[in-house]
Amino acid sequence: MAWVITRLCRDCVDQSCVDVCPVDCIYEHTGEDDAFPNQLYIDPEECINCGVCEPECPWEAIFEDEQVPEVFAEDTPLNARIVDAADDRAVPEHLEKPTPTPEQISENKEKWGYTG
Repeated sequence: MAWVITRLCRDCVDQSCVDVCPVDCIYEHTGEDDAFPNQLYIDPEECINCGVCEPECPWEAIFEDEQVPEVFAEDTPLNARIVDAADDRAVPEHLEKPTPTPEQISENKEKWGYTG
């Protein structure tokens, strides 16, 4: 079992989760492959299922793989593909970003069709 970063992270890319990950299994894709949108990814083979990343995400984008909402079903295999992109990924340096407002979080969820 591992954790999954869903498209709620897409183009938001807050890196608070990276700072708390004890095994550095959260990556950004650094290659040219357009199949990897601008978001963070958890390598399921490296994830130790500690769950410390989930409460750190201000965008509420991280779910346990078995709990990923149906609207984000495609995000689980997308996260898993980061395993095969070992040459085109890196643990990002944490850049301070403003915390999103509750309204921004709500708008982002609506944008992706998530009402949970």
